Amino acid sequence: MTERSLADIIEGFGEDSRPILTVGEMLEAFESRAFGAMLLVFGLLNTLPLPPGSSTILSLPILFLAPQIALGAETPWLPRRLIEKPLKRDDLRGLFRRLAPIVRGMQLVTRPRLRLLFAPLGERAIGVICTLLALVLVLPIPLGNLAPGATVAVLALALLQRDGVLALLGYLMTLASGALLLVGAQVVIVAARKLLSVFSGLL
Repeated sequence: MTERSLADIIEGFGEDSRPILTVGEMLEAFESRAFGAMLLVFGLLNTLPLPPGSSTILSLPILFLAPQIALGAETPWLPRRLIEKPLKRDDLRGLFRRLAPIVRGMQLVTRPRLRLLFAPLGERAIGVICTLLALVLVLPIPLGNLAPGATVAVLALALLQRDGVLALLGYLMTLASGALLLVGAQVVIVAARKLLSVFSGLL
Protein backbone atom coordinates (compact mmCIF):
# COMPACT_ATOMS: atom_id res chain seq x y z
CA MET A 1 0.00 0.00 0.00
CA THR A 2 1.40 3.40 -1.02
CA GLU A 3 1.99 5.80 1.87
CA ARG A 4 -0.18 8.90 1.63
CA SER A 5 1.71 12.14 1.18
CA LEU A 6 1.66 14.70 3.98
CA ALA A 7 -0.14 17.14 1.69
CA ASP A 8 -2.93 14.60 1.03
CA ILE A 9 -3.35 13.96 4.76
CA ILE A 10 -3.53 17.68 5.52
CA GLU A 11 -6.01 18.18 2.69
CA GLY A 12 -8.08 15.35 4.14
CA PHE A 13 -8.34 17.15 7.48
CA GLY A 14 -10.19 19.95 5.73
CA GLU A 15 -12.36 17.76 3.50
CA ASP A 16 -13.63 15.51 6.31
CA SER A 17 -17.29 16.26 7.02
CA ARG A 18 -17.07 15.64 10.77
CA PRO A 19 -17.38 18.88 12.77
CA ILE A 20 -14.58 18.14 15.24
CA LEU A 21 -10.90 17.32 14.75
CA THR A 22 -8.64 16.44 17.67
CA VAL A 23 -4.88 16.70 18.00
CA GLY A 24 -4.87 12.96 18.73
CA GLU A 25 -6.55 12.22 15.39
CA MET A 26 -3.88 14.26 13.65
CA LEU A 27 -1.12 12.31 15.41
CA GLU A 28 -2.75 9.03 14.39
CA ALA A 29 -3.11 10.11 10.76
CA PHE A 30 0.58 10.98 10.47
CA GLU A 31 1.63 7.63 12.01
CA SER A 32 5.43 7.19 12.04
CA ARG A 33 5.95 10.71 10.69
CA ALA A 34 4.08 12.30 13.59
CA PHE A 35 7.00 14.21 15.11
CA GLY A 36 8.07 16.05 11.96
CA ALA A 37 4.58 16.31 10.46
CA MET A 38 3.04 17.89 13.57
CA LEU A 39 5.87 20.41 13.83
CA LEU A 40 5.44 21.20 10.12
CA VAL A 41 1.67 21.71 10.31
CA PHE A 42 1.64 23.77 13.50
CA GLY A 43 4.69 25.73 12.38
CA LEU A 44 2.94 26.66 9.13
CA LEU A 45 -0.33 27.45 10.91
CA ASN A 46 1.58 30.01 12.97
CA THR A 47 2.65 31.80 9.79
CA LEU A 48 -0.93 32.44 8.67
CA PRO A 49 -3.01 35.49 9.69
CA LEU A 50 -4.86 34.30 12.78
CA PRO A 51 -7.00 35.94 15.50
CA PRO A 52 -5.00 37.37 18.46
CA GLY A 53 -3.97 34.67 20.92
CA SER A 54 -4.25 31.81 18.40
CA SER A 55 -0.49 31.33 18.18
CA THR A 56 -0.38 30.62 21.92
CA ILE A 57 -2.76 27.66 21.48
CA LEU A 58 -1.33 26.45 18.17
CA SER A 59 2.22 26.47 19.53
CA LEU A 60 1.45 24.06 22.41
CA PRO A 61 1.93 20.86 20.33
CA ILE A 62 5.32 22.21 19.20
CA LEU A 63 6.22 23.04 22.80
CA PHE A 64 5.48 19.46 23.89
CA LEU A 65 6.90 17.58 20.88
CA ALA A 66 10.13 19.48 20.15
CA PRO A 67 11.74 18.69 23.55
CA GLN A 68 11.02 15.00 22.94
CA ILE A 69 13.00 15.18 19.69
CA ALA A 70 15.78 16.91 21.63
CA LEU A 71 15.77 14.03 24.14
CA GLY A 72 15.84 11.38 21.39
CA ALA A 73 12.35 9.96 21.96
CA GLU A 74 11.16 7.49 19.32
CA THR A 75 7.41 7.94 19.73
CA PRO A 76 5.56 11.19 20.48
CA TRP A 77 3.72 11.82 23.73
CA LEU A 78 1.19 14.53 24.48
CA PRO A 79 -0.94 15.18 27.57
CA ARG A 80 -4.36 13.59 27.37
CA ARG A 81 -6.08 16.97 27.59
CA LEU A 82 -4.16 18.18 24.55
CA ILE A 83 -4.70 14.92 22.62
CA GLU A 84 -8.44 15.11 23.23
CA LYS A 85 -8.70 18.87 22.68
CA PRO A 86 -11.51 19.44 20.17
CA LEU A 87 -10.79 21.78 17.28
CA LYS A 88 -13.69 23.11 15.25
CA ARG A 89 -13.07 21.83 11.76
CA ASP A 90 -15.02 24.69 10.16
CA ASP A 91 -12.53 27.13 11.70
CA LEU A 92 -9.62 25.20 10.17
CA ARG A 93 -10.91 24.07 6.76
CA GLY A 94 -9.65 27.15 4.97
CA LEU A 95 -6.29 26.93 6.70
CA PHE A 96 -5.82 23.27 5.74
CA ARG A 97 -6.76 24.03 2.13
CA ARG A 98 -4.09 26.73 2.07
CA LEU A 99 -1.51 24.54 3.76
CA ALA A 100 -1.87 21.50 1.48
CA PRO A 101 -0.50 23.11 -1.73
CA ILE A 102 2.28 24.80 0.28
CA VAL A 103 3.39 21.46 1.71
CA ARG A 104 3.03 19.77 -1.68
CA GLY A 105 5.25 22.39 -3.30
CA MET A 106 7.82 22.20 -0.49
CA GLN A 107 8.03 18.42 -0.82
CA LEU A 108 8.64 18.68 -4.57
CA VAL A 109 11.81 20.75 -4.10
CA THR A 110 13.28 18.76 -1.20
CA ARG A 111 15.14 15.46 -1.18
CA PRO A 112 17.64 13.55 0.98
CA ARG A 113 20.90 15.54 1.03
CA LEU A 114 23.78 15.96 3.51
CA ARG A 115 22.38 13.16 5.66
CA LEU A 116 25.30 13.56 8.04
CA LEU A 117 23.39 16.48 9.55
CA PHE A 118 20.72 14.03 10.72
CA ALA A 119 22.91 11.89 12.94
CA PRO A 120 21.33 11.61 16.43
CA LEU A 121 23.08 14.78 17.58
CA GLY A 122 21.80 16.68 14.53
CA GLU A 123 18.20 15.60 15.13
CA ARG A 124 18.46 16.62 18.78
CA ALA A 125 19.82 20.02 17.77
CA ILE A 126 16.70 20.57 15.65
CA GLY A 127 14.59 19.58 18.66
CA VAL A 128 16.38 22.10 20.88
CA ILE A 129 16.00 24.92 18.34
CA CYS A 130 12.30 24.18 17.78
CA THR A 131 11.76 24.15 21.55
CA LEU A 132 13.26 27.62 21.87
CA LEU A 133 11.18 28.86 18.94
CA ALA A 134 8.04 27.37 20.50
CA LEU A 135 8.72 29.35 23.68
CA VAL A 136 8.70 32.50 21.53
CA LEU A 137 5.48 31.42 19.78
CA VAL A 138 3.70 31.00 23.11
CA LEU A 139 4.29 34.67 23.93
CA PRO A 140 1.54 37.05 22.71
CA ILE A 141 3.90 39.14 20.56
CA PRO A 142 2.11 40.95 17.68
CA LEU A 143 3.38 39.42 14.40
CA GLY A 144 6.06 37.68 16.47
CA ASN A 145 4.83 34.29 15.34
CA LEU A 146 5.66 34.63 11.63
CA ALA A 147 9.44 34.13 11.57
CA PRO A 148 9.60 31.47 14.34
CA GLY A 149 6.65 29.57 12.82
CA ALA A 150 8.25 29.53 9.37
CA THR A 151 11.56 28.41 10.86
CA VAL A 152 9.93 25.52 12.74
CA ALA A 153 8.19 24.46 9.52
CA VAL A 154 11.44 24.50 7.50
CA LEU A 155 13.34 22.51 10.14
CA ALA A 156 10.44 20.03 10.44
CA LEU A 157 10.38 19.42 6.69
CA ALA A 158 14.17 19.05 6.69
CA LEU A 159 13.75 16.38 9.36
CA LEU A 160 11.02 14.60 7.40
CA GLN A 161 12.85 14.70 4.06
CA ARG A 162 16.35 14.27 5.52
CA ASP A 163 17.32 17.35 3.53
CA GLY A 164 20.52 18.82 4.97
CA VAL A 165 20.39 21.86 2.68
CA LEU A 166 16.96 22.70 4.09
CA ALA A 167 18.29 22.15 7.62
CA LEU A 168 21.07 24.68 6.98
CA LEU A 169 18.46 27.13 5.72
CA GLY A 170 16.50 26.52 8.93
CA TYR A 171 19.58 27.31 11.03
CA LEU A 172 20.06 30.58 9.14
CA MET A 173 16.39 31.42 9.64
CA THR A 174 16.82 30.75 13.37
CA LEU A 175 19.56 33.37 13.52
CA ALA A 176 17.39 35.80 11.53
CA SER A 177 14.40 35.15 13.84
CA GLY A 178 16.57 35.84 16.87
CA ALA A 179 17.85 39.06 15.33
CA LEU A 180 14.32 40.21 14.50
CA LEU A 181 13.14 39.52 18.04
CA LEU A 182 16.06 41.47 19.49
CA VAL A 183 15.33 44.42 17.21
CA GLY A 184 11.64 44.22 18.05
CA ALA A 185 12.36 44.12 21.77
CA GLN A 186 14.61 47.17 21.50
CA VAL A 187 11.96 49.07 19.55
CA VAL A 188 9.37 48.28 22.25
CA ILE A 189 11.77 49.38 25.00
CA VAL A 190 12.59 52.65 23.23
CA ALA A 191 8.89 53.33 22.57
CA ALA A 192 8.02 52.59 26.21
CA ARG A 193 10.72 54.96 27.44
CA LYS A 194 9.48 57.74 25.14
CA LEU A 195 5.90 57.25 26.34
CA LEU A 196 7.05 57.38 29.96
CA SER A 197 8.98 60.59 29.28
CA VAL A 198 5.92 62.14 27.61
CA PHE A 199 3.65 61.19 30.50
CA SER A 200 6.17 62.37 33.09
CA GLY A 201 6.40 65.70 31.26
CA LEU A 202 2.63 66.10 31.45
CA LEU A 203 2.44 65.39 35.15
